[in-house]
Amino acid sequence: MRNGPLAVVGASVLWGTAGTAGLLVSADSVALAAARLVIGGAVLALLAGAGIRQAIRPGLLLGAVAVAAYQLCFFAAVGRTGVAIGTVVAIGSGPVFTGMLSWILHGRRPSGRWTVATTAAVCGCAALIVGGGAQAGGQVVSGVLFALLGGLLYAFYAVTAARAIEDGGESTAVMGTMFGGAALIMLPVLLLGGVGWLGEPRGLIAVLYLGLGTTALSYFLYGRGLRTTPVATAATLALAEPAVAALLGLVVLGERLAPISVAGLVMLALSLVAVAVPERERALESQA
Repeated sequence: MRNGPLAVVGASVLWGTAGTAGLLVSADSVALAAARLVIGGAVLALLAGAGIRQAIRPGLLLGAVAVAAYQLCFFAAVGRTGVAIGTVVAIGSGPVFTGMLSWILHGRRPSGRWTVATTAAVCGCAALIVGGGAQAGGQVVSGVLFALLGGLLYAFYAVTAARAIEDGGESTAVMGTMFGGAALIMLPVLLLGGVGWLGEPRGLIAVLYLGLGTTALSYFLYGRGLRTTPVATAATLALAEPAVAALLGLVVLGERLAPISVAGLVMLALSLVAVAVPERERALESQA
């Protein structure tokens, strides 16, 4: 489990840069998400090559639908509740749902330390984002429901990918199958939304980075991480994403963090360290 958490955190760092890069694009958020997924999914499918044929199975095809649906649910949520609440609920509920699904579907009960650290990490994430002062929109109830559905969809495709890799699937082929399928689903969304904005040099560079860096490379690393990292742990480590986004806003965009956000950042960092360090009993089992 030495390199697994590092790979997951590396993926989370890349995800955290997406918001800053997206500011360079004039397209609406749904079109941007579709373009990002189409480019990243196509690259992951190409990297998988012929391995996709062996990886194709009903579960991964459902995972592809979940990947695409997550994008739509997330943006539907933030459109109704505002960025703060939508992001906290969607990203914060992901690790909780992942731990529950891993337990229900595969009998892997999360440890007590995972439960405590994940609870603290979600609270830190909430303090970090809400401390930014963003306000909620008018359709809070429906927006929260969309965000919760998004968190559940994320958990489903994460658990599905982890199970396929554990059963002997090559991580690149597993991710290529899911995200290549999701790219096909989102292609009509991109085309219907219009692609004229891709003619702008700044927009094209930004979307290429979003597709290649924050999708293709990040999920390549995430798949590698799932080889040796329990999926519930990986989902909690992925909460590094909002921390990176906040730090980029501070350094690059000149934003300021409120005291509650600073406290949330510290709590989140300590929680991720607690989750990343292997528990002694499990570490001894893996060495046996």
